[in-house]
This record gives sequence, C-alpha cells and structure tokens, in this order.
Amino acid sequence: MLWTLGFILLIWLVLAQFFLKMRQPDDDAKKKFTQENVELTTATIDINGHHLHYAKTGSDTLPTLFFVHGTPGSWDAFEKYLKDKDLLKKFRMVSIDRPGFGYSDFGTPFHLAKQSEIISPLFTALNNNKPMFIAGHSLGGPMVVKLAADNPTTFSALVILSGSIDPAEEEPEKWRPILYKTPLNYFVPGALRPSNEELWYLKKDLIDLKNDFSKITCPVYFVHGAIDTWVPPGNVDYGKKMLVNTSHVEETLIPGANHFIPWTKFNEIKQVLLKLY
Repeated sequence: MLWTLGFILLIWLVLAQFFLKMRQPDDDAKKKFTQENVELTTATIDINGHHLHYAKTGSDTLPTLFFVHGTPGSWDAFEKYLKDKDLLKKFRMVSIDRPGFGYSDFGTPFHLAKQSEIISPLFTALNNNKPMFIAGHSLGGPMVVKLAADNPTTFSALVILSGSIDPAEEEPEKWRPILYKTPLNYFVPGALRPSNEELWYLKKDLIDLKNDFSKITCPVYFVHGAIDTWVPPGNVDYGKKMLVNTSHVEETLIPGANHFIPWTKFNEIKQVLLKLY
C-alpha cells in the first residue's frame, strides 16, 4: 500500500509540472482562426524584463477592445469574441495573457498593482489614436478597474463581467498559503499554481483597490449572472456604490446565469460590447 501510494504521488508530482497550463501554442491558434477566415496575430513584448503575450484580430484602423481573462486562464478565454464577425466590423480586438499565465512568464503571479505596471505599456504600444475599451472577467474585473485607474485617460468605457471587486464578498480561504508557501505547491498542477497564489493576494488587493474606483470617470458596464455563487451579484452593488465619479453605470443581470457567462452567455455579452461604440 505504501509503495503504491508513493508511486502514485511521484507520478502526480511529475505530471503536475506539465499539464493543465490552460494555453495553446500560437501556431495552433492561428490555424484555427484561419479556418474561420480570421487573421490572428500574436506577439510578446518585453516590459522591464517581464514578458507580456497577447493575441490580436481586426483592422488596426478601428477602435480597440481589450480583453482580460480571470484566474486561471489565458487570452483564448475570449477566442470566440476575437472571431466574431459583428465585433470585427467595429473593433480591433486584443486579448492579453495576464502576467503569470499563458505565455506571459507562466507560473509567476503578481499583485494587481504589479500586473497593471506590466500591462499598461501595451496600451501605449498599440495606440492608434482611436478609442480604447477594456473588458475583464472574474479576477479580470478588478484588474480592469486597476488598469483604468492607473491610465485615467486611456479608456472610453469598461466592461466588468462577473467581476470580483468587493472585499467583503471574499471568503477567508486561509488554506491557500498552506499550498503556495510549502512544498505542497509542487503537487498543484499547471495554471492552478499561480492562480492559487494570486487569489490569496486578491484578499489584500481588493482592499487597496477601494481608492481606485473614484479615479474612473468613463462609463462602466456590469454584466453578471444572477445565480453566480463563485462571485455573488453583490459585487455589482458594491461597484456601483464605489464609482462615484463615473459618467454612466449600466447593469445587466442575467437570470439563471452562473459565473461562466463569457462562454454560456456570449450573445448577451456581445450586445453590451456592440453598444460601446
């Protein structure tokens, strides 16, 4: 029994280093997009020694819509959006691998403030003197709040999809440091490893984020599932209360929807995005 258990743990330890990274090679992704007559370009830029990877579709003459994934994840969480013909008529779309995920220094997580420091130069690099918009799902929700606060004149609107922004709605989850601060971390597979660590960071990050909501003046659109148990709809009420200087706040609460609305409620989210410009 002990030998069998030891063997199983050893196999798991080895496999955990290689699977569940939740990313796809650029060449594979480009082939998939080509099959649907959409040109996908990918790139990695160096920002003070950090590597930021992203995928892009659409004409460089159009306004830009950025997408920021949750945790764990990568840019292809928004693959369907980057292929959509209606959205491509209105936007150049860019989906980012957040630092620590995809091909952006995979495995090394950061606090929201540091992620914003790494991601923000991308907006300057891709500036085409057209309006810019940004949408984020789950942990990508507070991420776009931080990005908008740190770049107050950059975005014409934000879209927060099931965003985890209210510190009072967060569960204590004191078990997380037991994993990432001990050798047990090596048994956590793939993208779940940096995810576990940044979810612990988020507890403090959301408290620090309180001071950033007042810096946002552009319109903000909330889209949330009415029965989301992972990130309760109370996060929307909190966001509306905190956005004291925002020109316009709009809420779409989807009946019967859970946390996974970017994939299960594509059409509803698409209609919100088409209203942006």
